[in-house]
Amino acid sequence: MEVDGGAGDGVSVSVAVVACTAMTIFYVAILYSPTLILRLPPPTSFKSYMTRRFICAGISTFVSLLVCAFILPIKSWETPYLFSAYGIHPHHTWEAVLLPLFLTSLMYTGSFLLKFFSLWTSLTEQSGQQIDLSLHGIKTVLQNFINWIHSHLCNISSWRLYIVAPLTEELVFRACMIPLLLCGGFKPYTVILLSPVFFSLAHLNHLLEFYMHQDSSFLKACMVVGFQLGYTVIFGSYASFLFVRTGHIAAPLVSHMFCNFMGLPAFFSPRTRMVSVGFVAGVVGFVYLLFPLTSPELYNDRIDNCKCWHRYCEWRS
Repeated sequence: MEVDGGAGDGVSVSVAVVACTAMTIFYVAILYSPTLILRLPPPTSFKSYMTRRFICAGISTFVSLLVCAFILPIKSWETPYLFSAYGIHPHHTWEAVLLPLFLTSLMYTGSFLLKFFSLWTSLTEQSGQQIDLSLHGIKTVLQNFINWIHSHLCNISSWRLYIVAPLTEELVFRACMIPLLLCGGFKPYTVILLSPVFFSLAHLNHLLEFYMHQDSSFLKACMVVGFQLGYTVIFGSYASFLFVRTGHIAAPLVSHMFCNFMGLPAFFSPRTRMVSVGFVAGVVGFVYLLFPLTSPELYNDRIDNCKCWHRYCEWRS
């Protein structure tokens, strides 16, 4: 494990690692505090249960951001400078949203093709029926689309998957931990491999929940959660890579939301080989464009020939 410096550089290695570990434990432990510590009565519905978790996740995120601000050797507490410590920038926002989103979507080329073939099959099966292209038919399609959006907006699970979980996890495990580890002296690529470990450990509680609530064997629970942990390590490395390369928290955030929405990439379908071909083509495109589309010059006006182009070096006294 490569480390650039020690305590003299502003944040010691031990402080950085201990702080990241504490944030991970706190992020998970606080989810169970309403019933175990505060002794509140059990939630009466799934919605109230998730609302409690949203509040707990919000509190842990705020505390992590606050603690991180005190640990990092930040020279100025002015809002723009402080926000920049977490990768929150007003500039190059569109680049930080669209380019990583396009890059991530390449991994889902097979999924897009599978969706297209499913839609095409559905249309061909209805070929004997007349497709309504009238104004009324178009209004019906639009209304169905609006109803679909409304159903997601009213679904508490959708808020968890697409908003709360990505936002809080990216702020804690990327915006807080990566600056700490970098200022602790870890090299960028070491951080990209190390920070996902904390990210995956934060999902270990799913093992207990799956084992208890799904009435599954412990072996099956371990296999399911083990697969999930492997996926979180891979995605965590990618999200960390995006944050380190772009310096924008928006880059891993939109990618996280998109991946949660799409699920696992489709790489095979018994109905058509084109899904596998599309998946391979998407992977090739992803690898080819990975570094060009995450070049720091695309997301920052000035990098001053400094490896700490996202200004982490300026925090060191």
